[in-house]
Amino acid sequence: MDPEDAKPESSEAPSGNLKQPETAAALSLIIGALACFIIAQANESFITITSLEICIVVFFILIYVLTLHHLLTYLHWPLLDLTNSIITAVFLSVVAILAMQEKKRRHLFYVGGSLCLTAVIVCCIDAFVVTKKMRTNLKRFLGVEFESKLSPAKDAYPETGPDAPQRPA
Repeated sequence: MDPEDAKPESSEAPSGNLKQPETAAALSLIIGALACFIIAQANESFITITSLEICIVVFFILIYVLTLHHLLTYLHWPLLDLTNSIITAVFLSVVAILAMQEKKRRHLFYVGGSLCLTAVIVCCIDAFVVTKKMRTNLKRFLGVEFESKLSPAKDAYPETGPDAPQRPA
């Protein structure tokens, strides 16, 4: 078998962890929350959940860095990224809600909960971006004509250039 035949159909990396800055931001926020929980001597369940989420994100990053996703072609990696973002958002939102109830007693515990809540927002943004990329790729695969709208203002003023009408100030 020729090594050229073993290459995947698309040399483009999947919409995954390495091309999205949201993943690095979520990882750093979760690490910060873990540090706050450890210093504040939080309940073991909070530390365990945040540690588990860190391990899962690092696992996905290693899969993409080592390009193992090209060997495991039977898995739909963007769908796994989407599932991971949703599950991470659910678990971290529970941790954030429970941790932020401790504001009066331990302030560092509250900070860890706030970092978890921020990581939930970042995970939701990541899930939205992955979903948008999956929909765009599916439309491209099916041959459906589509327009990518970058900004609502672009629809209001479609003409640009020196001959175009001037926008109101």
